[in-house]
Amino acid sequence: MFKTITKMFGSSDEKVIKKMQPDVDEVNELEPEFQRLSDDELRAVTVEFKRRITEGEDLDDLLPEAFAATREAAMRALGQRHYDVQLMGGMVLHEGKIAEMRTGEGKTLVSTLAAYLNSLAGEGVHLVTVNDYLARRDAHWMGEVFERLGVAVATLQHDSAEFYDLSHDSGERGFEHMRPCTRADAYAADITYGTNNEFGFDYLRDNMSSAVEGRVQRPLAYAIVDEVDNILIDEARTPLIISGPADMSVREYQRFSRVVPSLDMDVDYTIDEKHKSVALTNDGITKLEQLLNITNLYGQENFGVVHQLENALKAQTLFIRDKEYVVQEGQVIIVDEFTGRMMEGRRFSDGLHQALEAKESVKIQAESITYATITLQNYFRLYKKLSGMTGTAETEAEEFFKIYKQEVVVVPTNQPMVRDDQSDLVYRDQKAKYNAVVEEIEERHKQGQPVLVGTTDIDLSEMLSEMLKRRGVPHDVLNAKQHDREASIVAQAGKPGAVTVATNMAGRGTDIVLGGNPDVGDQSPEEWQREHDQVVASGGLRIIGTERHEARRIDNQLRGRAGRQGDPGSSRFYVALDDELMRRFGGDRIRAVMDWAGIDESVAIENKMINKSIENAQVKVEAHHFDMRKHLVEYDDVVNTHRDVIYAERDKILAGADLRANIEEMVDSELSAIGEEYLSDRNSDNWDVDAFVTEIGTVVPLPEDLTDWDQLEALGIDGVQDRLAAHSRQVYDQVEHELTPEAMREAERWLMLRSVDANWVQHLTSMENLRQGIGLHAFGQRDPLVMYKKEGHEQFQGLQAKIEHDIVHTLFNARISVAPKGGQRANGRNGQAGRPGAPKKETVMAKVMDPRRREAVPAGQKIGRNQQCPCGSGKKYKRCHGA
Repeated sequence: MFKTITKMFGSSDEKVIKKMQPDVDEVNELEPEFQRLSDDELRAVTVEFKRRITEGEDLDDLLPEAFAATREAAMRALGQRHYDVQLMGGMVLHEGKIAEMRTGEGKTLVSTLAAYLNSLAGEGVHLVTVNDYLARRDAHWMGEVFERLGVAVATLQHDSAEFYDLSHDSGERGFEHMRPCTRADAYAADITYGTNNEFGFDYLRDNMSSAVEGRVQRPLAYAIVDEVDNILIDEARTPLIISGPADMSVREYQRFSRVVPSLDMDVDYTIDEKHKSVALTNDGITKLEQLLNITNLYGQENFGVVHQLENALKAQTLFIRDKEYVVQEGQVIIVDEFTGRMMEGRRFSDGLHQALEAKESVKIQAESITYATITLQNYFRLYKKLSGMTGTAETEAEEFFKIYKQEVVVVPTNQPMVRDDQSDLVYRDQKAKYNAVVEEIEERHKQGQPVLVGTTDIDLSEMLSEMLKRRGVPHDVLNAKQHDREASIVAQAGKPGAVTVATNMAGRGTDIVLGGNPDVGDQSPEEWQREHDQVVASGGLRIIGTERHEARRIDNQLRGRAGRQGDPGSSRFYVALDDELMRRFGGDRIRAVMDWAGIDESVAIENKMINKSIENAQVKVEAHHFDMRKHLVEYDDVVNTHRDVIYAERDKILAGADLRANIEEMVDSELSAIGEEYLSDRNSDNWDVDAFVTEIGTVVPLPEDLTDWDQLEALGIDGVQDRLAAHSRQVYDQVEHELTPEAMREAERWLMLRSVDANWVQHLTSMENLRQGIGLHAFGQRDPLVMYKKEGHEQFQGLQAKIEHDIVHTLFNARISVAPKGGQRANGRNGQAGRPGAPKKETVMAKVMDPRRREAVPAGQKIGRNQQCPCGSGKKYKRCHGA
């Protein structure tokens, strides 16, 4: 479909390039003007550009001047001048498109144009590379270009960050000006280099941070992705996941399972069979703290304890053996509540299954928790503008457009490409194929022609290495294990007679210069020129592919290592009928033809029809992989909508928003729901007053005038709701008065973050379990994705309800420290309550409602014994200060 449209309306590449020509001409006209500037004047143009932006000019208006400034800075710093086609590549990147530029066309230099222009907006530019070495190399290499423009540059590494500082000398050759800095400082730089994993994981970690100060990234504005096909396509199948073992050990599950039977229902906890939930009462909290020797059950260090105690309670009271689950061969197996069938392989999430295993004294299977996750597709779609560059993107143009809404523009080469891409040689089996490969390598080596041999995996590269050793052919092996070493070897892979065996992806990002890289080693210019001419005379770099990859793009990348900047070169692939791709697509038919023709095993077939059939096989595999990636992003899009809501809520909490109104609304909603459940019947004789009183008490202490049936009936359900709302606000005011408004705001922030984070982690686990089991819907003739969206939405609604439930039921049950006069605040964890000078921990509710802590009745004021006590407790005077 995509190709059909292109054929109907013509290629967009020529139109895009033609549209850019006037801007290229203007940059060229400005060149003499910028050449006349002093170094200080060149650096000052950045300040002037930024001023013009603040006055209303946009980046497009500044493009010709900014590109001319960058070209001049590169010339002074590196002695390299941007070609016109490189200016076009920079314009493609600025427009948020993908630039396909052949190997050797200077993509790293091209990126400086769009990076500098977009850095003027002051929002930060991210340069994304495939590995740490290239991120560091490019930051240092291009750092001097940006430094001459007064632009700050930094790089991220796996466990560190560095700032480009011309005044700093690290003593490390090749990286002299890289100064260590914090990760936040690296992100504060105008331009930041790093890998996709570093940027993505920092995003996830930022959204796990409990304070604004703990975050490092700025809002995601603009990214330029180098080797964009590798990062946005090849690596997109694997989501970024921050996970770890559950906080609870096997012993903890067993310990909680032993403790909960000592709790009394309706005294220490309440259960809701309808919603399969339990809630601890004040008495239950106190008892558990004593039994577990915990000072503060609701303290920050005990986040997971309350949740797992509730799981243990659920396992004991709400999940009945042989009804909700069965135990077979030492395993707890879920029973489907609708069909009654066992659901082998499925497990309850969030630690509930472990609680059931502890209850039944069977082996407890360790739980792994996902704290945060995102696919690369959805991470990069967060940027306001995204662009990329690679030597091979055209074959994946449809995927780039459908997933990322990005066009691929093929940028012309600076010099005509003269590489000779020869037809494949097809052999009966791999043994014959590899013998032929080694023979050609040996022959080319003797002729002084450099050879780059591409293999599909590490094992094959090592096998070829052994075969070459037996023949006495000197060679280097690269298999992408050491990025810093591989770059130096690839740089010399163009020397006369050099043989380099590499996995197809190894060495990307480093040009192979015919005659070797003149900047590496002790060669004189004359010696380099002599070797360069020798290699050119031998035919340039020879590329040998030992097997067709599943994707044409990977084969094109290997071929693209030769023929840079108009250099001579040639390529050929060797194929065997028992190669994986050939076995899956048509190898048997070709073998039958070879058998019929009586072709010897050592003889190869070279045929255009066979080449076409191989390409068709690759197209089929590419389509299959595209479907897989599309499938992944469609499922992650469901979680992504949830993630957007949760992360936005976290942002609001961390930004210091006034949360009290939100929490009061949650409390009102919960109190209203309890009233509706137990007092909604028109006939008040059917009201369950005891249950109502118990449930309300788990949220807020019930005022004395709402504890008996007569008073409730007199008020009616609406009156009860109004009275509860007013009372909860009165208690809230008392709590705030006790803690101070500042402390209350901090408590609200902590409470909401705690609930959001704990429940989000559980939700991710639930959604993953749902995704793994959703395929069963296909057997019922239902679309699994549609069902995943539907059930996922229901789970997200449950998540939001659970967050609110936890906040409401923790608000007045959270513990606070009451330090005695002259005493020191304790910093330890458990078992400190009895120590001299240690603070006494009380629930907020107990502290506020304790008559001894309330102001005495104003002198001279007479209060009836059945009147409400003026202290604000909600109790009758005779049961409070009049007792």
